[in-house]
Amino acid sequence: MSVEDTQPLIAHLIELRKRLLNSIIAVIVIFLALVYFANDIYQLVSAPLIKQLPHGATMIATDVASPFFTPIKLTFMVSLILSAPVILYQVWAFVAPALYKHERRLVMPLLVSSTLLFYIGMAFAYFVVFPLAFGFLTHAAPVGVLVSTDIKSYLDFVMSLFIAFGVSFEVPVAIVLLCWVGVTTPDDLRKKRPYVLVGAFVVGMLLTPPDVFSQTLLAIPMYCLFEVGLFFSRFYAGKRATRDEDAEAEETEE
Repeated sequence: MSVEDTQPLIAHLIELRKRLLNSIIAVIVIFLALVYFANDIYQLVSAPLIKQLPHGATMIATDVASPFFTPIKLTFMVSLILSAPVILYQVWAFVAPALYKHERRLVMPLLVSSTLLFYIGMAFAYFVVFPLAFGFLTHAAPVGVLVSTDIKSYLDFVMSLFIAFGVSFEVPVAIVLLCWVGVTTPDDLRKKRPYVLVGAFVVGMLLTPPDVFSQTLLAIPMYCLFEVGLFFSRFYAGKRATRDEDAEAEETEE
């Protein structure tokens, strides 16, 4: 490999290191700002379960270090989630120079919408799904069993639900991307509506607690978001030829 070939590679690596450092710094700054409130953050996240616990029951810690490390772990996860816009911007800044103008016009709105949809999915899980799910689970305990959930187990459980709902709410973005790159078309997706509806309930069954309310509360929004993605996909579908022409025109200008 000649010196001329290695110079662009080194420049890309330096740029990648810069973007990674910026992302890490953003996470650390947010974490340091929140770590003092670690116990308050955990109390806020655990509130939906505590409200549903029987009278006299509390959450417990079975490990010696859990009362300290579990809120810290949650705070770090919250820092990652809150720094997502900064991280996505760093990703955007790294890949943008390699994209054509028409690609940049699409990628930026997708990054913003995907971030908002992820946050909306998490908020939906916290305010709607958690109260119903925990109400079902705590009242489903056999007679004589006192529900006292371990704080570490609770954190793992709610984080998995947060991620599940956040990712599930990315359905419109996924549909727009699939139609934009030509993998499928809006007409094909319209024909598969019954299968999508059944698939939404299957996903809801796999990702939520075993009660019909939680499953339905995930399946219905997923299907509605499918319809939203289907609506917007028609503005991006079938534009492969146009994209190729735009790319050739931009290469000619350069």
